[in-house]
Amino acid sequence: MNTSVQTKKEEELMAFTAEKLAHYTEFTKKIRRHIVKMTHKAGSGHPGGSLSATELLTVLFFEHMNVDPKNPRWEERDCFFLSKGHCTPVYYSVLAEKGFFPVEELMTFRNVDGRLHGHPCSEHCPGVDISSGSLGQGLSVANGVAMAAKLDGKSRRSYVMIGDGELQEGQVWEAAMTTPHYGLDNVCAIIDWNKIQLDDYVENVKGLADLAGKWKSFGWHVIEIDGHNLNEVDDAFREAKATKGKPTAILAHTIKGKGISFMENTHKWHGLAPNDEELDIALKELV
Repeated sequence: MNTSVQTKKEEELMAFTAEKLAHYTEFTKKIRRHIVKMTHKAGSGHPGGSLSATELLTVLFFEHMNVDPKNPRWEERDCFFLSKGHCTPVYYSVLAEKGFFPVEELMTFRNVDGRLHGHPCSEHCPGVDISSGSLGQGLSVANGVAMAAKLDGKSRRSYVMIGDGELQEGQVWEAAMTTPHYGLDNVCAIIDWNKIQLDDYVENVKGLADLAGKWKSFGWHVIEIDGHNLNEVDDAFREAKATKGKPTAILAHTIKGKGISFMENTHKWHGLAPNDEELDIALKELV
């Protein structure tokens, strides 16, 4: 087989089929509907950063994570750490659709007697590998789990999602030095780069400057993608898994509030739930 034909066949294998692309396009709308309905029912929550991470978590959990919903504590599983722990609406939605708990339970989000807390709790919620919420800590935990896997000769991988505003935390960069130092190529950091944090644009609060250059200078393999392009997301996770000798950072350009016109590109919806009228508009846009 000549090189050009071989390359074309490899590209075809890497890309989603038209059927799969159509499936995930509709499925991510379903996840977004869960997000707005959950936060509306609870009257609180963080829809903006959940909507920006929808494609990333959907493709990760349904195409790449080695997990067993029937055995959440399976020792051979891959682990996921939601370092930006306030974005549980998307996390719980994906876990529920994956089968870790009933989809109907999503409507108990933030109930005082429920297990779907505003920030994830590994003690109570199946599929949650770390209780998080204090920003900056996820990569450190991912490193520890990945190092243990290396020492134990296990193939399990550590995936961690970090918010771009979270990158202002010094602990992230201490951890980022540690990962390549120990050759933890089983760590994949996913940066949800939606450019907006709690009350302003990230660049106005504390700019990230050359973000790709920073990660590269720390010894990481860097992949920069459109975090809403399903093929690019899938390819990035495949490339991360194939990269040996160094960890991978996926810098995913995303849109805060993606998919709902009045929520996009504004800090207003970082931690605000939609009211009845806003929910109705959102659901109509997500048909």
